[in-house]
Formats: sequence, structure tokens, C-alpha cells
Amino acid sequence: MTHRPALPIWAALLASGLAGALIAVQSRLNGGLGKALGDAYLAALISFGTGTLLLIVALLVSPAGRRGLGRVRDDLRSGRLPWWSLTGGACGAVFVFGQGAAAPVVGVALFTVGVVAGQVLGGLVVDRIGVGPGGRMDPSRQRLTGGVLAVFAVGVSVAADLSGATSGLALVVIPFVAGVLMSWQTAVNGLLRVSAHSALTATFISFAVGTVFLMVAAGVSTAVRGWPEHWPTEPWLYTGGALGIVFVALSAALVRTAGVLLLGMSSVAGQLVSAVAIEAGLPLAGGVTTWMLVGATIALIAVGIAALPSRARG
Repeated sequence: MTHRPALPIWAALLASGLAGALIAVQSRLNGGLGKALGDAYLAALISFGTGTLLLIVALLVSPAGRRGLGRVRDDLRSGRLPWWSLTGGACGAVFVFGQGAAAPVVGVALFTVGVVAGQVLGGLVVDRIGVGPGGRMDPSRQRLTGGVLAVFAVGVSVAADLSGATSGLALVVIPFVAGVLMSWQTAVNGLLRVSAHSALTATFISFAVGTVFLMVAAGVSTAVRGWPEHWPTEPWLYTGGALGIVFVALSAALVRTAGVLLLGMSSVAGQLVSAVAIEAGLPLAGGVTTWMLVGATIALIAVGIAALPSRARG
């Protein structure tokens, strides 16, 4: 029997880059929604909540996804799956909150550079302690070098603001922390996928936990600050949650062809290039600066170096 050829590697990498670009687009959407509402918590809840509703519909038509929920429940009860494997959704909630709170101030490009730096360093820590399904991985010289370069990229990107000590400079910490938490989320969601035998189940659990987390945060925020007086009428501002699902689905579909290493590299490349383009064409903050372009380039180089395979020992 002849098999149809697999998806060409160049096509998989192109699709992965487009999937990464969706994350930058999501930052623009959620940042715009948070800016319009004046409440980043509520904007994050809307993004996560719409994603959760779409995933509920997907589960209703997916017997494999529903069986996965039972497997996760059984593994949690037996102790085969640690309770902290459910915390990925909370980490994702912090990331989406950061999109609504920080991206309107620092811009999509600088926000993405901070996220990438956090992802690289967070990945080093997560691999070192062996949280994910792949177990413990000692950091290579390339990954350590990439981590240092990623932090340097953030410093270069905000160089123009160093003398002003602006609030925007302080908010760069938010995407950096969000990037670190994204690394943890990727690892624990991997544990959920192994337990459930279903990427849909793992994605739903992550979104559901994040939605509950944000319901509490948004409830406190609206109780203190009141309900928004004006809601944006642009329907595209409410599509951030759907883009998050598309990103997860594309990543899950392409990883078999591209592999984790190349998938991650092409995805981050898509994030950085798209973020700079968005900030140039539809800026949330002050637009693209020369320092920002240099920082994004250094961050891209940092990711490439961190993803290089270690030298084989002779």
C-alpha cells in the first residue's frame, strides 16, 4: 500500500510561523480590548471565557476528548498525575492578563520581546527540574548563551526609556514573567496530554482553569472599580480566545512533522516578525523604534542559539 507523502517540512515550518504570528495578533486584540474597557482583568476573562465556550462545543462532538477527561480524573485520584499539573491554565491567564495590561502601554513588539526572553529562561529552569513529560534536561551551553542574549534583548529594546524611568519600562516585567509562566504551562499541559491521550482535553482543562481564575480576579476588579461604562463595538476585539485555540491546535497538528525544536523556532520567529509589523501598522503604544527593532533581532538570534543541538560527545 502506498502512503500519501507527509506534509513537506517547509510547509509545516511556514504554518508554524503563522501560528506564532497569531500570538502577536492575540496580544494586539486583547491589548486593544483591555485599553477600551479600562480593565485588563475583564478583557482577559472575555478572551479566556470565549475560548472555553468554543472548547466545550468541541468536547460535545468529540468522544475521544470526553474519554480524556475521565482518564485525567482517574490519574489525579490515583496520584499518577500530580495536582499541580492543573496549574497551566492559571499561567495562561496571567499571560492573557499581561496582554491587556501591558501591551497597550509598551506596545506589541516590546511585549513580545519580553515574553520571548521569559520563555527562553523559563524553559531552561523547567527543563532543569524535569517538570514536563520528557523528564529532566540539563541546560546546554547554547541554551545558556541564548538565555543571556534574550535578557540582553529586553534591555536593548527599552534602552530609549532607561533615562525616563517611565511606567512603560516597569511594565516590561509583566511580559517577562508571563513568558516564564508560559514555559511552565507548556510543560504541565504536556503532562495532561499524556494522561488524557487527547490534546483537546488538555487544552480544555487549561482554558477552564484559567477561566475560573480570571472570574475571581475580574469579579474583584469590577467590585472595586465598577462595571465598564462603554464597551467597544468592534467585533474583532473579542476574538482573542479563538486565536488562542487555533494556535494550540496548529501546534499540536504540526509537531509530528516539524518536531518540537523546529516548531518552537519557527513559532517564535512568527511572533517577533508579526509583533514588529503590528506595532508599525496598528500601534498600541508609540510605534516601532530603532532600539525595538534591534532588540527584536537579538531576541530572534537568542532563540536560534538556544535551540541549537548540543555537540555530540566524542
